[in-house]
Amino acid sequence: MERTAVNPWAWSVELGYNQGEIVSGHTRTLYCSGQAAMGGDGKPRHPGDMAAQLALSLDNLEAVLGEAGMSLADLVRLNVYTTDVDRLFEHYGVLASRLGAAGVAPSTTMLGVTRLAIPGLMVELEGTAVA
Repeated sequence: MERTAVNPWAWSVELGYNQGEIVSGHTRTLYCSGQAAMGGDGKPRHPGDMAAQLALSLDNLEAVLGEAGMSLADLVRLNVYTTDVDRLFEHYGVLASRLGAAGVAPSTTMLGVTRLAIPGLMVELEGTAVA
């Protein structure tokens, strides 16, 4: 698989994401459902703790990727939904450091929403990966 970043401006790269990515030569695409701070039993975890919810959401996204034989390094698109954009930005380093460690800067959209499907959840990550 070959990835080519598309960035008409440099500011997004400084924030850890590309404006777009051209992907060629891939053989598989994985569309991940939104992953939130849910335990293996299907119950929400870490009420009120944005950093912990973000970390667990990433863990869950990695678990789905891993089950498909992929990793964060294969992400080409990441949608971030949050009930509190300001609080998420306070803990954005959790997300940026994990993506940076994987050597990836997927095109990303962050949306503030009124609520997520399960009350108490504050962040949900939806990804697309190619390998």
